[in-house]
Amino acid sequence: MDALEIALQMESDAVKFYTEASHKMMNPAGKKMFLAIAEDEKTHIEIISQIIKGLRMTPRDVTPLKNVKTIFESMKNEMMKKIAASSDDMESFKVAMKMEQEGVDFYKKTLSKTTKEKEKTLLARLIKEEQQHYSMFSNTYNYLEKTGQWFLWEESPIRAMIEGG
Repeated sequence: MDALEIALQMESDAVKFYTEASHKMMNPAGKKMFLAIAEDEKTHIEIISQIIKGLRMTPRDVTPLKNVKTIFESMKNEMMKKIAASSDDMESFKVAMKMEQEGVDFYKKTLSKTTKEKEKTLLARLIKEEQQHYSMFSNTYNYLEKTGQWFLWEESPIRAMIEGG
């Protein structure tokens, strides 16, 4: 199995896990986050599949941070209620962070070995997006664990974002 086939399997596994986790998630914001990131991973599958088939890459742009910000903005009232996450929710976030970090590590290792320009472009993009996914899962985990100490974006706390400040 070559690197792109492994990447395809990793992304498929992520879609399956994130979709299943979303169905079990008690926290509504977490549920929507897992579904949004599963959609990102489906886009990754589409891009990798196109490259494996030798087709031209014409993927739609994936903007994980923008997608998650939209989720939280649409859930202002629910977020302000500080809905507690279950221990299963928290475990799902831990597994998600581990999966995303393993993806980043794999893509970096593969990038260092590839000589094909199209694959280099793809891998650099996947590294960036998986790092964003990791950051979102990590920040959400911290928010749910230690409400009030969470910063989704470095320049503004989630509370200010939710309250429109």
